[in-house]
Amino acid sequence: MITLGEWQQHGQFEPINNQQIFTRTGGKSSAPALLLIHGFPSASWDWEGMWPQLAEHYYVITLDMLGFGLSDKPTNSEYLISQQADIFQALLTKLGVSEYHILAHDYGDTVAQELLARQVDGDRKIHINSVCLLNGGLFPETHKPVLIQKLLLSPLGAFVAKRISKPKFAANLKHIFGPSTSPTPEVVDTLWQLLTHNNGIAVMHKIITYMTQRKQHRQRWVGALVNSPVPVKLIAGALDPISGQHMIDRYCQLIPNANVTSLPTLGHYPQVEDASAVTAAYLKFRNTIG
Repeated sequence: MITLGEWQQHGQFEPINNQQIFTRTGGKSSAPALLLIHGFPSASWDWEGMWPQLAEHYYVITLDMLGFGLSDKPTNSEYLISQQADIFQALLTKLGVSEYHILAHDYGDTVAQELLARQVDGDRKIHINSVCLLNGGLFPETHKPVLIQKLLLSPLGAFVAKRISKPKFAANLKHIFGPSTSPTPEVVDTLWQLLTHNNGIAVMHKIITYMTQRKQHRQRWVGALVNSPVPVKLIAGALDPISGQHMIDRYCQLIPNANVTSLPTLGHYPQVEDASAVTAAYLKFRNTIG
């Protein structure tokens, strides 16, 4: 496992849109670019298990989104999905990337949907060549948030956030992982460090508004998947209580010629629970599209 210290050591902070954003790249810049977009409430470290192998094949690019991980966590931000998409596009422009692939998870799926929607709308500044999504709330009607997410979204959100403890956080993680792939103490420790860095607890109730944004922009974001001009793949842990088998079923209903790999023993964090299985499924997908 790549420790958080090692992860941070090989990354750097970039001033993007008036915020300090932690970024990391790997592999050769001449290889096809692959953008990794993490989920809520974690950070880019989620990809550490897949990173070495992906970096052998691609120019891998990631960051901690605004409000997450090691990046700035301003209390006055709206934390719009469109803001996060702008930050990714700004980083890609800084790096001189004109075309790229996306691999996203959870909250990151929604950011990926916004980026794809921009391309569907005719934005050709930076071209997406493919999208691969892991467990996430792709469809508001199938998203089943856990209790803590519902409470964070409620008028009591700020009050509830202050009372989140490491044992409660660990219990919630265990609930959404597969029964045979529970998070190790090292994983819990690292994700808790990332969450609490820069007083991240204080903005959780603001970031959670992504659940409301998904409903507001459902037509745009689901439409981006239905009308995608590029290959889209879903790799998902079926045992995820938030976005598991029920989300996979809905995906197959709505997406034409749905390309799905279901991982029957995994939960909400497949790339953490079994990085090798997710990496193999992703590389297979990329091999099929050339």
